[in-house]
Amino acid sequence: MQKILEYPEVLRLIEDRSTAFRAALVSAPDLDVQVPTCPDWTLRELAQHLGDGRRRQAAIVAAGPGAEPPARTDPKGAPTAPRDREALDAWLAESTELMLAALREAGPDRGCWTWWGRSQAPETSGAVARHQVQEIAVHTYDVQLTLGAARPLPADVAVEGVDEFLTTVSATSVPWPFKPATIDLHATEGGSWRLTLDPGGVRCTDLAADAEPGDLVVRGTASELVLYFYARTPFEGLEITGDTEPMEQLAEWDPNE
Repeated sequence: MQKILEYPEVLRLIEDRSTAFRAALVSAPDLDVQVPTCPDWTLRELAQHLGDGRRRQAAIVAAGPGAEPPARTDPKGAPTAPRDREALDAWLAESTELMLAALREAGPDRGCWTWWGRSQAPETSGAVARHQVQEIAVHTYDVQLTLGAARPLPADVAVEGVDEFLTTVSATSVPWPFKPATIDLHATEGGSWRLTLDPGGVRCTDLAADAEPGDLVVRGTASELVLYFYARTPFEGLEITGDTEPMEQLAEWDPNE
């Protein structure tokens, strides 16, 4: 696969995107406004989701392989995040540090529970850290968008994010139930990937420079690709060549059903 970032750099990006999330949040005039890209949540509820989620991930990583994950919390349930803005900022910073401390202690190769057992991503703390960068980065975009100041994801985060999403979320060993197809994705900053969809499942590989184009070819900045993957921006915002049906089917398909 594409060269992925070293573990210390991944941890740095978690801290960087968490700081950006907090900075955007504390600048919001009102924390009780709805988030357009998470319409069931207010900014305050999004903050609680992010903080509680990082604490849950800290517990998952610390528990190691084989342990059952703690239950998810509901942002609309009993609040755990402080209402005071300054205290909320400190609570979010502590949430991130708890997760980072668990990841540092575990190192990149220690096994732990994940939800992606049938994907190409390993069930390790290193893979968890990669995914956490993207979750925090996309939620930072959510806050910025709510404030009318949306920014593209940083290039290093986004290029990593394309590879992470394709290998963790898209890839699966569950047989593809539709017509076999290939989807090529190109990030303008560098990096090209091929998704092969067939009875063997969905697999992601590096795309050779001399490969014939797939059934669908998608081009965009890495940020545009990641934001499309997470349903933040429309497919039509990308440069598209070929048959779009496989991508539409992939977006709707739940291999766990």
